[in-house]
Amino acid sequence: SDLTGRPTMALLDLLGRRWTLRVIWELRGDARFTFRELQERCDNVSSSVLNDRLRELRDAGIVVSESGGYELTDSGAELLAALLPLDAWATSWAARLKSAR
Repeated sequence: SDLTGRPTMALLDLLGRRWTLRVIWELRGDARFTFRELQERCDNVSSSVLNDRLRELRDAGIVVSESGGYELTDSGAELLAALLPLDAWATSWAARLKSAR
């Protein structure tokens, strides 16, 4: 994605791809997982899809592969922290929807 014009749209495009947010979530904290461990944590997502997502996240500077494992970069940890208020809002929103039924 082109980051020069609309970085927010480029980020949302990346985050909207299947399994991207799950990979970021599984790598929260100081987690470091091998490809296989990460695949298992992501409900055995296909190897090709996980490879694609990890490549995209590495290219975006969100994930790094070191010492045989994948982990969030500092930027990835900042992104996850920025997403936490959205998670809180979504939880509240879902509860309101459920109670309205």
